Amino acid sequence: MPEPVVSPVVAELRDRIQRLEGPSGRAREVLPFGVTEIDTKLPGGGLALAALHEVAGGGNGVIDGAAAALFAAAIAARSKGQVLWCVTRPDLFAPALAQVGLLPGRVIYVEAGDEKSLLSCMEEGLRHGGLGVVVGELARLSMTASRRLQLAAESSGTIGIAVRRWRRQTEASDFGQPTASVTRWRVSVLPSSPLAGARRRSCPLAARAHPMSRRRQCRF
Repeated sequence: MPEPVVSPVVAELRDRIQRLEGPSGRAREVLPFGVTEIDTKLPGGGLALAALHEVAGGGNGVIDGAAAALFAAAIAARSKGQVLWCVTRPDLFAPALAQVGLLPGRVIYVEAGDEKSLLSCMEEGLRHGGLGVVVGELARLSMTASRRLQLAAESSGTIGIAVRRWRRQTEASDFGQPTASVTRWRVSVLPSSPLAGARRRSCPLAARAHPMSRRRQCRF
């Protein structure tokens, strides 16, 4: 029996309904890490596409902050399409991103005047629909701002990554506040052998829609 022909109008209506339902109304696609210990702890077996994720260093120093940025870059390197990377200070080291696979030709850099402008750039990039990943480096992320980013990511299917970077110790306490991010990560540096790939410890603090993910203790 031949397959029924779906008219463009019906197809468009189905697409609109799926967008209104959000990720809960359809199977969410994921980007697996390829590490069993991590993928089994995440809903769907990987990092959800069409979602906002948060990454922070395991400590509040410069080294752990760089580790968080490289973790985000490694995720972006495995995605498809261009990457929009938003910052408020010009200290991003492109050759380091290339070492984890994110080549300079794939990255569009945006330097915003402040974090309010940076959030606007992130939201615009997430809603665009033509980017693979949108990364933003910021110290504070409110529930309202994160919800806007999450909705923008859902509407386009783009991954959003908020890399939390703090200039002052007092700003780090903001990371404990609730947000609309689907997952939250702390990334620390581990000792590496000479001339070998850098080692990092990645700890998923929480992942929505997973039965065992309200708050997790990571053991290594």
